[in-house]
Amino acid sequence: MTRTPVGFGLLLLAACSGSTPQTTPAPASGPAAAPAAPRAGGQGGAAPVQPLWTRFDTASYVRKTAPTDPVIQRMHAEGMERGRAGQLAQVLLDSIGPRLTGSPGYHRASDWMTRMYTAWGIQAKQEQYGTWNSWRRGVSHIDLIEPRVRSLEGQMLGWSPGTGGKPVEGRVVVFPNVTTPEAFATWARASAKGAFVLMSAPNPSCRTSAQWDQYGQDGARETIDSTRRDWAAGWADRTKNGGNQYNWPAEYGVAGVISTNWSQYPGVNKIFGSWRQQVPTMETSCEDYNLLYRLADNNQGPKIRVTADAEMLGEQPMFNVIGQIRGSEKPNEYIVLSAHFDSWDGASGATDNGTGTITMMEAMRILKTVYPNPRHTILVGHWGGEEQGLNGSRAFVADNPAIVAGVRAGFNQDGGTGRVTSISPGPFSNAVPAMPRWLSEIPSEISGWIRVGGVGGPATGGTDHAAFQCAKAPVFGLGAVGWDYGNLTWHTNRDTYDKVVIEDLENNATLVAMLAYLADRDDSLGAPVAIMSLTNAQGVATPITYSCPTPSRKTSDSQR
Repeated sequence: MTRTPVGFGLLLLAACSGSTPQTTPAPASGPAAAPAAPRAGGQGGAAPVQPLWTRFDTASYVRKTAPTDPVIQRMHAEGMERGRAGQLAQVLLDSIGPRLTGSPGYHRASDWMTRMYTAWGIQAKQEQYGTWNSWRRGVSHIDLIEPRVRSLEGQMLGWSPGTGGKPVEGRVVVFPNVTTPEAFATWARASAKGAFVLMSAPNPSCRTSAQWDQYGQDGARETIDSTRRDWAAGWADRTKNGGNQYNWPAEYGVAGVISTNWSQYPGVNKIFGSWRQQVPTMETSCEDYNLLYRLADNNQGPKIRVTADAEMLGEQPMFNVIGQIRGSEKPNEYIVLSAHFDSWDGASGATDNGTGTITMMEAMRILKTVYPNPRHTILVGHWGGEEQGLNGSRAFVADNPAIVAGVRAGFNQDGGTGRVTSISPGPFSNAVPAMPRWLSEIPSEISGWIRVGGVGGPATGGTDHAAFQCAKAPVFGLGAVGWDYGNLTWHTNRDTYDKVVIEDLENNATLVAMLAYLADRDDSLGAPVAIMSLTNAQGVATPITYSCPTPSRKTSDSQR
């Protein structure tokens, strides 16, 4: 998606972003139109080759009558009438909260999931895949104290140093408009010591584009958009001359740096971070950042007081949570349920990816309750370090080649809180006929939303099914209806429990349980058949190379 803010906030975003939204619009009635394909991101790789969306007529798989399979009937009752998705989400998102990679919250969530699975009679373990720099977020507070008093909306970015348990006051200065590194050094020696430096471009308006369209005078929206682009481009030119943005603030005795990464809605910001930060690094709202910028740019003497509590806990072991219901006939073949449970920590990590985490937990609970003796082993993976490059899932794939070779089908959810509206077989041609066949057994209130894609190239980034597809293991991504995911909740300070749509969460958990059951009993699926080339509309074939990137096993391996 377009990211207009620049400066330090943009640099952090580029370095630290995790999966981007993977959502599709709700289908219309009648034959299903091709949805927007899942978008790439995740810094887990380059953009994936998009699937060749097939216009399956929904009449071929949406039932006209109620399901007759008694297992499907019981799963529907268990998930939709006696579901626990809402209860589980409340504990994970409200009580445990955000799960920044390596943080105490991450480990609390790992312990809690393991305990829940054990209580349900599901084998579960924490499987170490590496280490990461652990950081504890404490209270942060930012106050404008001159030329007037105002408490500002903002917080530390992840892994930011704190202020040593005491308030720090300093002038606010604008990152300089210089043209050479030498000019920057001259400015920094004269103006940066003890100051808080504004590192992002200001924004000409913190109103939404929709408001400018609805209420603005003729051409107002275009003027705002043009000004925003010009300011962003100009700021990007400034920062080229500032040296390494992680080193110079400490070198020149800066009190802290302040950025903004507006998410296109009033009061909503992206909150990222980097372990390489060396001074307190604060993110402020679009509105309050602009206030500081105007005051500093007009020489009105802004001064702020920052109190930021943070604790560096050092390199700590990192774990995936792995659960399984062992197969009764083919225990060395696997149906995989997949979701990452780490998050950024600007809010609660609710829709990225608390909802995917709960979907898979609840699906496993439904399966254990209704279908406790599957033919294949049903394995669930809750991955860590997704936001730092799919590290947990990629490490699992690298460390467990026998399991990966035995995967027959799998389902990954990382598309926010919305009900599932699309599924694609990726590069696995034998899954193309299987998906409509599975959906034809599922209640129409669930399957009627879903569009089925055709074969395409393997995902190469974005989220965790890419970690499997590169190894020719058929784990499929599930796209979802948006609920304003990209701007409102994806990696933002507003990604909280209240944004979770419980009925959609129950829908998704029930769907995943049913898909796992149907894949488990589908003898025609067999071993995966991965395509080796893609042919375009002109009949030109392009070879596909299957190659899995190496995961970062420790903090120093990462460039983020």
